[in-house]
Amino acid sequence: MVALAPVPVILSGAGWSDYGLTDSGHGRKLERYGPYRFIRPDPQAMWTPRLPEWDAHAEFVPGSDEDGGGRWRYDQPIPRDGWDLAWNAARFTASCTPFRHLGFFPDMAPVWEWMGGMLGERSDAATLNLFGYTGVGSLALSEYGPVTHVDASKKSVAQARANAALSGMGNRPIRWIVDDAAKFAAREVRRGKRYDGIILDPPKFGRGPEGEVWRLEEHLPSLVADCRQLLDENSRFLFLTVYAVRMSSLAIGGLLTELFADLPGVIEHGELAVQEEGPAGRLLPTAIFARWRNS
Repeated sequence: MVALAPVPVILSGAGWSDYGLTDSGHGRKLERYGPYRFIRPDPQAMWTPRLPEWDAHAEFVPGSDEDGGGRWRYDQPIPRDGWDLAWNAARFTASCTPFRHLGFFPDMAPVWEWMGGMLGERSDAATLNLFGYTGVGSLALSEYGPVTHVDASKKSVAQARANAALSGMGNRPIRWIVDDAAKFAAREVRRGKRYDGIILDPPKFGRGPEGEVWRLEEHLPSLVADCRQLLDENSRFLFLTVYAVRMSSLAIGGLLTELFADLPGVIEHGELAVQEEGPAGRLLPTAIFARWRNS
């Protein structure tokens, strides 16, 4: 049945008109989000920057603790309420969040494209986006059929709904749900639900809307086991990304291989990366992933 691909995959994306990785190095990266440029820490940028100087509108200065914290330092004016960006047909609002992000994860663009390729010409594919954040992935999936978008943050789900309206997709069949992802998946199993594809992007640590505690290493296996029960031999994919943990893609690939042993298809694992703009742009790794594809 399912087979684990022996060679890791690098799934990389380049910039587009509203986003680009301009340069990286010395533990930082310089990115453009529309007309604005930002510097953020990135410990995997271990090399030397290509540009002699970086001119940015703002920089995120990390705190002293390993698990996060810090603040934005603004050197040039930017709209504090955010500004509009686009990826394909999806439009969304970017802004400087307290968590060093800017309202979406640009390294997910090749994942959204891959999922679209797996669904092909479908218009009735039911998909599930767990830890859906501000909804750009859900908007991309909604082209192929109904989407269930789940996130524990009321603020993130509200922003996702606003992004759908901004994109002119407010009437698409997307269910916006504020819930603990693990509890929701377990309930869907009890309901006998089925999906054609699932994407999940869990944090290292988090809390649900009722104070539920999420610890990735502790709770990921049971969540993926429930996701497996929501898929069958006619489903198309599951895509799992993991950020900021001391874990290998081979480990999560092995987890999927065990749980999907009775299904057809292939388990692949590897790294997500963003390519710098310009000639011979380097690949900056951002996350590890494992995916099941039925094709």
